[in-house]
Amino acid sequence: MKVVIVGAGAVGLQIAKQLIDEKKDVALIEQDAERARIAVNRLDCMVINRPGNSLEALREAGTESADFFIAVTDSDEVNLISCVLAGGENAALFKIARVRNIDYSSTPIAEEGFLGINFVVNPEVVAAQAIIRTIEHGAISDIMFFEQSKTQMRHLTVEAESPIADRKLSEIGHAFGVTFLVAVILRDNNFIIPSGETVLHRGDILYVVATEESFDVLYDRLGTEKMDLRRVVIVGGGKIGAMIADHLLDGQKKSEGVIRRLMKVFSESRRRSVKIIDRDYARCKELSEQLPGALVINADVSDEGVFEEEHFANTDLIISVTANQELNLVTAVYAKTLGIKRSIALVGKTTYTRIASQLGIDVPVSLKNSVANTILKLVRKGNVRSIHSISEGSLEVMEISVDGHSVAAGKRISEVRLPQGALVVSVLRDDQNIIPDGEYVLQGGDHIIIIARIEFIERIQALFTAVA
Repeated sequence: MKVVIVGAGAVGLQIAKQLIDEKKDVALIEQDAERARIAVNRLDCMVINRPGNSLEALREAGTESADFFIAVTDSDEVNLISCVLAGGENAALFKIARVRNIDYSSTPIAEEGFLGINFVVNPEVVAAQAIIRTIEHGAISDIMFFEQSKTQMRHLTVEAESPIADRKLSEIGHAFGVTFLVAVILRDNNFIIPSGETVLHRGDILYVVATEESFDVLYDRLGTEKMDLRRVVIVGGGKIGAMIADHLLDGQKKSEGVIRRLMKVFSESRRRSVKIIDRDYARCKELSEQLPGALVINADVSDEGVFEEEHFANTDLIISVTANQELNLVTAVYAKTLGIKRSIALVGKTTYTRIASQLGIDVPVSLKNSVANTILKLVRKGNVRSIHSISEGSLEVMEISVDGHSVAAGKRISEVRLPQGALVVSVLRDDQNIIPDGEYVLQGGDHIIIIARIEFIERIQALFTAVA
């Protein structure tokens, strides 16, 4: 597979690195000389230091023979134009453009086929959707969903006073009386694929696979209260904050029947309270007009005394989504010290998600990861349904359907020659979710969730794909 990427920013570099690790043929185009130099030093691929909307650069990158074209520069216009030009060089090319301008998403450009572009990804929309999904599940942790399987993957930090600290995994499952699997442990900047004999340490970040019902039991055993998040404060009134607020307010009205709405007339305390705090006065005026159901407050959350004011009193959830990721982290951490029960922070750097978890932030959402995972899912062909990256992109969690004519069909998991460290963590068969052991026999039509190092992805996909 050949992939041409335009833009060597954070997202472009991450996508390129992951595809190169999978042994894909990658060419990278970057106009900025310093970014191009960094890409040359970090990546083992062709790097062309020219504008992305240059026909000469596209031809030099081999666009005419490429399978995918991914435009993720800082300019929406360059991304769109480069996709159009690339399509002129190769009619069969699958083209993906990152477009930040929200206005574009509400026009025909968001539809498949507009200007010949197959898919338009908007970072703010992707991030807002990720945050909304976590809110709908209590904002206890980030959640990796899968298309076919009912299982989920969530992260869990082992706190100092946690009942699972200094205990073997095999002991925990038996003591809690719930079925779950710890697929990965992040410890001291390294990852571990654990066994039942692995002892959990304070500060470990666990990636746990279970059904939603099992997670409810697990969190209850750990003393984490499941809450009805009614009083929400959103710090940052930008595009992401506005989309989240709009969903919380509109979703409330759409989900309630006539009787429910009449009952709420007599129960004002059940209404969802949404406050938005932003330091830009003009933006606050816009938000007040767009979202009449929200209380919009013009204030700088970094100013001394803002948190002590009544704006944050009795809040269930704080969502910090400003353009400053460090401010988001500090805001979420400080809010927790004041007794705010749940916190969500938007970050840019992938490394900050781990730091956020260690700081006690319930849900860190990486803008870069969200966009990269969305694009990588499109690039994956065949039986790969969904994909998530963890441990700074060195590990991937994939949902794969087992083809009945593949080498894995009809074999025990222990008989399938999986690469070292790869682990099948869940199987969906006949609407039943199973956490399998090595003796489990795979069948065609099974949907499996597997975790592995990124360099093994192509080998793993071949095991579950029909033999040509």
